[in-house]
Amino acid sequence: MDDSDVLHEEVPPGNCGDGWPVLAIERSKRGGLVDQIVAAITQMVNRRELRVGTKMPSVRRFAKCNGVSTFTVVESYDRLLTLGLLSSRRGSGFFVARSEAASAPQQLALQATPAAIDALTPELYSGVSDALPVGAGWLPPEWYGDDTVLDAVRHAMKIPASRLRGYGHPLGFPTLRQHMAATLADELFAASPDQILLTHGATHGFDLILRTLTKPGDAVFVEDPGYSNLLSLIRHHGCIAVGIPRGPDGLDMEVLMTQAAALQPKLMFVNTVLQNPLGTSLTQAQAHRLLLAAEQFDFWLVEDDIYRELAAGGDASLAAMDGLRRVIRVGSFSKTLSPVLRVGSICASNSLIPELLRVKMLTGLTTSEINERAVYHAISARPYKRMLERLTDQLQSGRERTIERLFEAGMEPLARPRGGMFVSAGWPEAPTPEFNGKVIADRALRSGILLSPYEFFMLRPSPSIWFRFNVAYAADAPQLIQFLQSQR
Repeated sequence: MDDSDVLHEEVPPGNCGDGWPVLAIERSKRGGLVDQIVAAITQMVNRRELRVGTKMPSVRRFAKCNGVSTFTVVESYDRLLTLGLLSSRRGSGFFVARSEAASAPQQLALQATPAAIDALTPELYSGVSDALPVGAGWLPPEWYGDDTVLDAVRHAMKIPASRLRGYGHPLGFPTLRQHMAATLADELFAASPDQILLTHGATHGFDLILRTLTKPGDAVFVEDPGYSNLLSLIRHHGCIAVGIPRGPDGLDMEVLMTQAAALQPKLMFVNTVLQNPLGTSLTQAQAHRLLLAAEQFDFWLVEDDIYRELAAGGDASLAAMDGLRRVIRVGSFSKTLSPVLRVGSICASNSLIPELLRVKMLTGLTTSEINERAVYHAISARPYKRMLERLTDQLQSGRERTIERLFEAGMEPLARPRGGMFVSAGWPEAPTPEFNGKVIADRALRSGILLSPYEFFMLRPSPSIWFRFNVAYAADAPQLIQFLQSQR
């Protein structure tokens, strides 16, 4: 629904009821409606026209009296929550949380919205750019071995003619699900093939979970910093993304507990091992505390587990600790095989899978059996485990060299990754409108280098300027170091 679809109702001229003024929103003005609403309310707070504790109009009332969609209001309130100007009380609505507007770095966050960096997004995911992809999320094809993926695709193309008549099994290719269930049982926890739903990658899995378990206005917890696409996806569903700080030592559990008590979230997404973008893993103790919090405040935990095969054995697994009672595990083969093979998975309780399956069929029918057959042939072949060991060794070597090179550019890592593909590092300098991640990433793209700035990953304003680096491409890239040094 867009803003032209809103049904208007009669309201007193100049106010929304309860003395609330109608905002001067200019549809022809440069900048989105959300930006205008956030700026207007911020200004009202600055002028003390809105005092701490003032109750905001409901999402529906605000939408009707200002002639915008409820989704626009949800995103605006979400942005104001992130900036700390509003608070939310379950069942009571939204309230002004403080009497002063955001500081300079927070004001920058209003400008550094996802829309401001959309120009980089196609480059980051297409894989067809000639730019050096140090900010990308995939590994070089040659790292997988000469013929591993190609051989698997050739096998998959030998699909029996009888299988070309239908759409395939709704849950996904049965043989692959059986293999995955056996592997999970050997390495993490017991699960039946019927508890595994195959998807078009992990992001499709996140989308199905949001469609199934949330409604517009629900609070959804995410790690901050965290996976960039997920933040946009949550907002797209009309939910309120609430960032829980994650740093070198893991999640800030005090913030999580406080926010959970105040907002009663519907679910939380968490990258247990080799988190994107920090590369760190939760300890067993933190994972245990997280499960206790989910139990206490009655929310689902969605475990983003796509880096598990690149992690050390014995790392914490929420799904294994919980037995899929309150945890939904999402997996993918894009990091260990190829992002072209769009195959992911959801592993969940027997009670939840039927509803997830219903939503999958409603929104896209079945997934590609040919892709799923290719993945099965790849991961069941004898060379697969040796390839994983080789990948892990290459990543470790690349990670060490990347950190050394970044030190040469005057950058420091945000955390010391224990493994995986990424190192996030930057300068301790606070962003300004003239010098920030987006500005530097634009300059880099013009120089043939593809960077992922912090704006992609954060809900809160960042106190420093940093980027996520893919160690497979950054370890031996003198042009990257020369560029970064030129920015100081």
